[in-house]
Parts: sequence; C-alpha cells; structure tokens
Amino acid sequence: MDTSRTLQRRHFLRIALTAAALTPVAGGLASCAAGGGEPAASSGPTGAVSAENPFGVADGSTVDAVIFKGGYGIDYVTFAADKLKTVHPTVTPKVAPSTQIAQELQPRFVGGNPPDLIDNSGANAIGISTIVDQLEDLTSVIDAPNLEGTKIRDTLYDGVVEPGTFDGKFAALNYVLTVYALWYSASLFEENGWTPPKTWEEAYELGTKAKAKGKFLFAWGKEAATYYQTLAIASAIKEGGDEVRLALENLEPDCWSKPAVQSVFEGLKKIIDAGYFKPGGSGTQFTAAQAQWSNDQDAILYPSGSWIENEMKDTTKSGFKMTGAAEPTVTSGSALPYEALHSTAGEPFVVPSKAANVAGGKELLRIMLSKDAATNFAKELLAPTIVKGTVPADGFGSTALVSQTTLLEAAGTNIFSWQFVDYYGLNTDQLVVWNTFLDGKSDVATLTKALQGITDKVAKDDSVKKIEVK
Repeated sequence: MDTSRTLQRRHFLRIALTAAALTPVAGGLASCAAGGGEPAASSGPTGAVSAENPFGVADGSTVDAVIFKGGYGIDYVTFAADKLKTVHPTVTPKVAPSTQIAQELQPRFVGGNPPDLIDNSGANAIGISTIVDQLEDLTSVIDAPNLEGTKIRDTLYDGVVEPGTFDGKFAALNYVLTVYALWYSASLFEENGWTPPKTWEEAYELGTKAKAKGKFLFAWGKEAATYYQTLAIASAIKEGGDEVRLALENLEPDCWSKPAVQSVFEGLKKIIDAGYFKPGGSGTQFTAAQAQWSNDQDAILYPSGSWIENEMKDTTKSGFKMTGAAEPTVTSGSALPYEALHSTAGEPFVVPSKAANVAGGKELLRIMLSKDAATNFAKELLAPTIVKGTVPADGFGSTALVSQTTLLEAAGTNIFSWQFVDYYGLNTDQLVVWNTFLDGKSDVATLTKALQGITDKVAKDDSVKKIEVK
C-alpha cells in the first residue's frame, strides 16, 4: 500500500550566508567540551566512547567513504580524512570518487556491504526514498562535540536539518549551502551595457542583443539538461507561489500544467525557437558545454548552483567576474518578488546502517563539520558549508561568492526549495525529456505530457513511500 508521510515544510528563513560574510573567520569557537554520544549500532568493531571519540571508533579499523566527484571534487573529504588520522592514528580512512553513485552503490546496498559514508549526490544519485529505511539517523552527529569542543548543532545555520529529514528521521546531512542562480560574466555585461533579465520576455530581448554580437543566450550539456528544469521550477514557483511548489512536491495530477509552469515553458520555448540556445547540447559533455559559456563566451547566461565557479575554475576566461542573478519571473506581478531565491543545503551525506564501520562513517562526518575543515572547503572551493563563520566579507576574492551574499540579502525571507526530484529519483528520466526539448525537437505540450507521465508513474506506484509536503 501507499504509505503517505508528512514532511515538515522547510522554514528556510534567510539562510545565513549573509551572516557568514559578516562573521570573522579568525578566532576559535568557545570551548565547552560536550558529552560523548552512544556507540554506533554497527556490525563492525567499536571502541571506547569519549568526548574525543563520541561514536566509539575502533582502533585499527578502516573507514570506507565514497564521494560524488562533481563540482566540488573529493579533496575536501580527503582533507577531513587526513585530520581523522591525526585524531585516530591507527584508523585508516579510504576516500574513493564516484560519478555514478546509484549504479555503483545500489548493488552494495543489496549485498549488505554499503560504504560507511556516502555523498549521495549528482545526476545519478540514489533516490532517497529507496534507501531511507537503511540509513542511520544522524542526530547523534550534530549533537556530538566538534574538534573544537563545541556541540556541532550550535555551529550550524538554521534550517539545514529539515532538507535531510524524512518522516521524522534525520537521514541525510546536506553539507554545502547552495545558491541557484543565472550566472554571467559581469565584465562582459558591463562591456556591452547588458543587465540580467528579470522576466522571460527580457531574457528573449537579451537573446536578440546577444545574437547581434554573435553570441547565444544559453548553452547546455547532455548530463545537465535538467538544470533548465531547475530554472523553470524556480521561476514558476516565484510566479505562482506555494500552490505550484506544493503541487509538484506532492506529485499532483496535472501539476506540470499549472499556468505558472506553462508560462515558463512557453518563455523557454520562444527562446529555443528563436535559435538563442547554442545548438548541439544533447551531444555535448556538460563541462564542455559550460566552458562554451565560461571560457569561450559563446553563450552569455548559464543556470546552475553555486558550485559552478569551482567546477569551471580551470576553464574560465581571465577577468570573467562570475556573478549570479536571481531567476526570472514571468510577469512583474509574480506571487513572489523577482528577488526571491532558490537556495538550499546540498551534497547529502548518509551513513548506511549496514555499513561495516558506522562509527567511522559518523566520525569522518563529524570531522568534516569542524571549523578547520569547513573553512578549508569555503576557501578552496569558494562555497560555504552549513558551518557558520567560515566565509570572510571579501569572499576570498571570489565575485561569485560575494554575489551569493548579495542575492541572499536581497531575498530576505523569500527563500525556497523543493525535494521531489531527488527524493523520488526522477532526474534520470527527466534528462531525456529535457534534452529533446532544448534540442527543439518537442513542443511545450510534449514536454508537459512527458514530465507528467514520469510524475504519475511514481505517484501511482504503491511500492514507493510518499512524503506529503505541507
């Protein structure tokens, strides 16, 4: 039978990257050694529990971590793993990269030997609904002391637990604060007297200006075609409000036919039909397509999360001045203002209950949440984690990081997100639909029917546990 569960609506009031930019990086956290947690319920060996070893990691054990190798790479986890070795000299952490999380790790779940820590991210992430019952509750991690001796929960921004909580279980710790935006070269825009579009009609008009300069408005790559779905959903929620968000989240019949969604699709289709998308995206690897924007400047706008700067750091034109702008609305009378922003905590880390070293997986995650590891992430990858006080006001010299602060300040409390695509694992099927649409080989009606079909298939599948979003 279909088991409906209630997911508390996320009150993501002003994710505090703004505060991060105003909080000095220097200075240690107040020392107040917290009590240790309970040893993990693991089939593997456990050691003595203490404030320094809250999960009872056993001497001589191995920690097996598999990390999605995307825009953030895996070096930040390796950094934490090196720190783990200084805390537990006899423990051996092994950090392995993956770009095919579901394909590589689902067989390990089935076989009862999943890794100890997983970054379940990327286009091929495992649908959380299929494994949530096999994951540890991570409340013990955020209630443990960090390496500085402060309770981790007290060092995190508000609103970061809810995105990883399913049916009351805190199953996924989303490590990175992500701002979704339309990214552009501030230097190129200044040179041409352009401004980021606030509506889809303005986007079309900007496409006309770009074409006159021999450039395209947008580019895309085959593995990232659904970045335009993310853009479209955000725009539709801004235009139509919570009615749109809740219809999509709850897999309602005809949710993709909501007027706001259709208006956004029509705006995109007008741009596609005008030839303002660089052709060939469905046959182009996504980072190569992104380089067409960041390095070649064949296209002038690109929708993405804030990982984009680090992902393209080696293929971005000198003096590019990467900057983010809020997603466009359809009209000036939208339900949410133009400044409203899609932002969330991302990169969901999970600890499987059947892992050989549950305690080790939790310990590596605890060390990642230390001030030192979180600051290293922000400095090296130019993106903030959920740990407060790690980003200086100058954003380590990054225009993209500073623009995230600006966008969040402008959005105020008008910050939103959604979970249905990741929770139900829809992205793989949706990629096919969006590549066809962006190629100009389908119309809005075909796009809508295909997306609704994917949604309805899950909605009608009684074997899939549903979460009701209110």
